[in-house]
Amino acid sequence: MSKVAAGRTSDALAGRVARAGVGGVVARPGLFEQVAGPARVTVVSAPPGSGKTVLLRSWISQAGLTERTGWVAAGPDERDPRRFWLSVLNALRRTTPGSALVQALTATPDLDGWAIVERLLTDLAPLRDPIWLVVDDLHELGPDQVLRQLELLVLRAPPELRFVLATRHDVRLGLHRLRLEGELTELRAADLRFSLAEAQELFAAAGIELPGPALVSLHERTEGWAAGLRLAALSLTGHSDPARFAAEFSGTERTVAEYLLAEVLDRQSEPVRRLLLRTSVLQRVNGELADLLTGDTGGERALQDLERANAFVVPLDAAGYWFRYHQMFADLLQLQLRRTAPGEVAALHQAAAGWFAEHGFPVEAIRHAQAARDWELATRLLTDHWPGLHLDGQDATTHELLAGFPLSVRLADAQLAAVTAADELAHGSVESAQRYLHLAEHGMPSVPDGRRPQLQLLLGMIRLLLARQRGDLPAVAQEAQRLRVAADAQETAQQAAPELAQPALGQDLRALALISLGIAEFWTARSESAGRHLEQGRTLARRIGRPFLEFSGLAYQSATEIYRSFARASEYSMQAVELARRYGWTDEPAMGIACLMHAAVLAWQGRAEEAEPWVQRAERTLRAEAEPAAGLGVHYVRGLLELTRDRDSDALAAFQAAERLAARLAVPHYLVDRTRALLVQTLLRLGEPERAEQALAELGEPDRERGEIRIAVAALRLANGDPRAASSALGPVLDGSAPMAYRVWQAHAFLLEAVARDALDDTGAAESSLEHALDLVEPNGALSPFLLTPAPALLARHARHRTTHAPLIAEILRLLAGRGLTSPPTGPRPVHEPLSESELRVLRYLPTNLTGPEIAGELYVSRNTIKTHMRNLYAKLGTHRRAEAVTRARALGLLAPRR
Repeated sequence: MSKVAAGRTSDALAGRVARAGVGGVVARPGLFEQVAGPARVTVVSAPPGSGKTVLLRSWISQAGLTERTGWVAAGPDERDPRRFWLSVLNALRRTTPGSALVQALTATPDLDGWAIVERLLTDLAPLRDPIWLVVDDLHELGPDQVLRQLELLVLRAPPELRFVLATRHDVRLGLHRLRLEGELTELRAADLRFSLAEAQELFAAAGIELPGPALVSLHERTEGWAAGLRLAALSLTGHSDPARFAAEFSGTERTVAEYLLAEVLDRQSEPVRRLLLRTSVLQRVNGELADLLTGDTGGERALQDLERANAFVVPLDAAGYWFRYHQMFADLLQLQLRRTAPGEVAALHQAAAGWFAEHGFPVEAIRHAQAARDWELATRLLTDHWPGLHLDGQDATTHELLAGFPLSVRLADAQLAAVTAADELAHGSVESAQRYLHLAEHGMPSVPDGRRPQLQLLLGMIRLLLARQRGDLPAVAQEAQRLRVAADAQETAQQAAPELAQPALGQDLRALALISLGIAEFWTARSESAGRHLEQGRTLARRIGRPFLEFSGLAYQSATEIYRSFARASEYSMQAVELARRYGWTDEPAMGIACLMHAAVLAWQGRAEEAEPWVQRAERTLRAEAEPAAGLGVHYVRGLLELTRDRDSDALAAFQAAERLAARLAVPHYLVDRTRALLVQTLLRLGEPERAEQALAELGEPDRERGEIRIAVAALRLANGDPRAASSALGPVLDGSAPMAYRVWQAHAFLLEAVARDALDDTGAAESSLEHALDLVEPNGALSPFLLTPAPALLARHARHRTTHAPLIAEILRLLAGRGLTSPPTGPRPVHEPLSESELRVLRYLPTNLTGPEIAGELYVSRNTIKTHMRNLYAKLGTHRRAEAVTRARALGLLAPRR
């Protein structure tokens, strides 16, 4: 297309775009304020179609500045300096203030731009009322001489003369002095992008109503580009299926493609067009990649020039190394590449795959190998890098990559079958994972000898994860040891054939094994060893830079801490939640565990309304079919929460669901007995003692001897009016021969004993047992036993005697009266926003006599940084002074107790 034809096409399209918003122009008051701000010069620099001209004309109209604004369009015809400056002079003469000051000039052979500028400066010197000079399409001005003359006018003009300069790209106009003086306002492409609300207004002005998802889709596709939205509005007028149009709208749509061809692509030189087309296969591009795909040099300079020219090339970093193309421009480029060189597309993807693989970008390498339909390369890359992807919390990425393989390829390759097993484990079900795992194991003989160590490593990791999710502690321990052997085999293979080397994962696998062992131990009630292994695993994960493993360890460590300190359990869970939010892991199972543990703390404390949203998050995140042990925990906490709210039928449904899941576990789960115990108490609350008796009768003799079940038996005996039998059932719990690690259950046992002794008129024993129960719940504020077994009369009588827990009893009685808890019943409320590592470092110095500046010196940070950290510490701890913060931190276990 010739430049003349391109210009005609551009003009025609510009007219159509301008008319697309039939019914009015979208008002943009925020941008109007910036244009009309106090700065003497406003520069609006953005790509074609960004709405620069429409913005400025609508601003002039809305502000009522038509009589005070001179408009000059610096098109190709204005490249002659004399002609341009005569246009400026005449535009200023048409303004009301300028008409009285600016004298007319007749073009003569000896009249040049410098002379006109001096004449304007002389004429405008007496100017007292503000006027604006708008120069549109500033980039079209030809010789540098014209720009120098304009610069002179800007710098020497009276302050009442304001300049608004619209351009497609920055021009060499010395405005840096004005920028330093605060006299320059700059609006860029990002500022001109339409918001979602503005896009909706634009379509409404065109008489088009779009469903919400269709509007969002169009806004995302166009990236708020004004011309794209206006062209979409133009095409949508009278369209029979707006939603389908929105889903399919792209840079290949005819009107958009014509606009981008005329305004952008056809204006580039042949080498630049070739670069744009051949690199359009990339999601991001740099100079080295551009040179590789074009077989040329100078790609980095060309990309930087295109970005400076606002040619729909977007920088991705401050250094200007990585770039991407605007989505709609990329659509057009890919269409043009397929039209002009369809046979080169696969080769371009293959070359890109090799570059990304060589430079340590495996995900992009795999995607390009898939686009090239090089399944062998894509398979090798994915299976080599899956361990690292999993350890970095990128299971969702693996899921997307697997979807890029044909099913026949996945089924035929043992290595891909192994990765599919891991994917099913993370996103599907244990049963599906087992099927793919067997497929991978049976396909081992077909794998080349050089690839077998890597497959062994994959299988070892997957078996470990499978055993962990099934709660099979012996299998986890066995697979952890096998995994180390596979890792050693991988290292041997690396030494023998460096060209086939995969990333070394020795320490990473050790951290995974420790955390997996800790998780399995937790689910089998080995809380002490679980906490130890989790601590070791997450410490190692932090040291080797694997935050996902650290996050997983923190989540489950919060679960082990719940036996010792509710405050520490909540602290760990909130730290895990913070890591999940920071890295985008909020849909991971470990996030569900962290939320569940925080919910459990709140539920045991009787803070049902606060617990509810955390339980809901856990329910959304933890999939029972993939994580039956975790699913059992969700049902257990849900049931407990419903019991504390007197929703007994809902609680029963939750406990029954938990029992069904328990049957799917490979080994007994520590929550099974507790679930059955709460189920029995729920049936009693529902007035069904016969069903409660039947539920207990179904248990074997060893189970009936467990502490939690003895508590349930005691509750049943009390319901049947036999307090002596209840006390007898509780005997082994109270004397420690049926030990329980959880203080809450111990407290419940002593509360039931108090009720039984009171019924037997043994007042002294009743008071002693009740006091012991209160002793157990006070450190953590765990009021739930008193909600499950209400004894208001007993508590009220006890409050009148010698007790150290009068405030706690008052809180319980208020809760039982339906008034609710407005603050933690006793003990410190856990912080709801975890302390950062920097804040914790500062906290450790607060008990000392060091001043703030001295602490800053110890930590090698500024005084202002210390002030900021201390301010954040006070806010998170809910204190106002240094001494209060230290006391609160000690109560939460964040600082050692006072000696």
